[in-house]
Amino acid sequence: MQAPSDRADIGNRPAAGSALQQAVALHRSGRLREAEPFYATVLAAEPDHPDALHFLGVLRHRQGASTKAVALIRRSLALAPDNADAHNNLGNVLLEIGQAEDAVAAYRRVVELRPDAAEAHHNLGIALQSVGQPAEAGFALEQAIALEPRRPLFHYSLGMLWLRLARPEDAIPILQVALALDPGFTQAHVARIRAIRMAGNEQTAALAAVSEWLACDPTNPVAHHFRAVYSGEPPPARASDSYVRTLFDEYAASFDSHLDRLGYRAPQLLREAVAGVVGEPAGSLDILDAGCGTGLCGPLLRPFARHLAGVDLAEAMLAKARERDVYDELATAELTAFLAARQRAYDVIVSADTLVYFGALADVGAAAAQALRDGGVLAFSLEHLAADDSGRGYRLEEHGRYSHDAGYVRRMLAEAGFAVIAIDTATPRNEGRRPVAGLVVVARKFGDAAHSNP
Repeated sequence: MQAPSDRADIGNRPAAGSALQQAVALHRSGRLREAEPFYATVLAAEPDHPDALHFLGVLRHRQGASTKAVALIRRSLALAPDNADAHNNLGNVLLEIGQAEDAVAAYRRVVELRPDAAEAHHNLGIALQSVGQPAEAGFALEQAIALEPRRPLFHYSLGMLWLRLARPEDAIPILQVALALDPGFTQAHVARIRAIRMAGNEQTAALAAVSEWLACDPTNPVAHHFRAVYSGEPPPARASDSYVRTLFDEYAASFDSHLDRLGYRAPQLLREAVAGVVGEPAGSLDILDAGCGTGLCGPLLRPFARHLAGVDLAEAMLAKARERDVYDELATAELTAFLAARQRAYDVIVSADTLVYFGALADVGAAAAQALRDGGVLAFSLEHLAADDSGRGYRLEEHGRYSHDAGYVRRMLAEAGFAVIAIDTATPRNEGRRPVAGLVVVARKFGDAAHSNP
């Protein structure tokens, strides 16, 4: 999402001009709440100020009010129809909220206005994939590469398109170009390993690719995690903190739009599961969003909450969550330690696709029980391990996440002091154009009957 730039037209009135300058400075530094009243001052003086409308729209989207954002940016474009930056930001918002066809139209307009802008062709290529036009998407991405051949991201995006089209033999060389341009491009390394496996190569070939990665970046925690995936050795009990932090700090900027393309539904599934236990929202509960990421669960949980807290390891993800302005408290911390330090603090703990980075669940389950009040509700999503031949109850999958056996989850919850309400199969997302088999788990902490319905 493009932030306000220094070239904004600040209007003719000195008061409006000064207010917009202050709004832009605060907005660019991430101080959204402070920027908002200055935009309001500009629009009070000049209701049709196109830059103020545009930038306020960007701010609204970053706060999670994307419908308002679209309306504001469209108003700006009605007044300044050749503003390529506004068309680009409109496309960004529309793509992130699932209106991909309208996003394509917005990006096409950017390309018309700036045909030599490589970034515009790249954005168009990403959007075209979401509307099922892979050939056009490939052409747009190739145009981006032709205009700026030394941008690793453009090569990576084209490689990912070939992977989505099950053409790993085309993906591998273009990903190798991305890595030649940026040997530290973590996501490109992961994609190359995936392409090697999709091409039918044995795990030893994937392990060799990981070894090449470690040779140029020996301390990279993501590389070490994937070495564990392919080594054939027993998996670690959970992903390391450094792996999770590195992965999601790098992923934060594109996280929401990427999950939208995957049809991500875990937050909605968990919201429904919580409502099925606690009833309609009454704004009366102390709730923890455990592993909150960019805050996708926040707007869904807010109506239930008297106090809504979030915790995550990745500060870049938390920065996005802060922009939604729905949490009362956000903390950067490892989840198990955070829970263990908060005895009987919450009525509800929700965790969307966070425990997929844990194999063994006993410690985090026990810590969750300590952090809940009697009768409190724990709801979380997992990936489903249909057949466990190891006896562990979980498996580290090739994509780097853990899957879990439902029987193991049930035993863990009982040992931690929970009564299982439901362990239901569900599809929280798609991966490689296929539905991911998942579990939605809801349990209640044993306790006084007076607290049986928080």
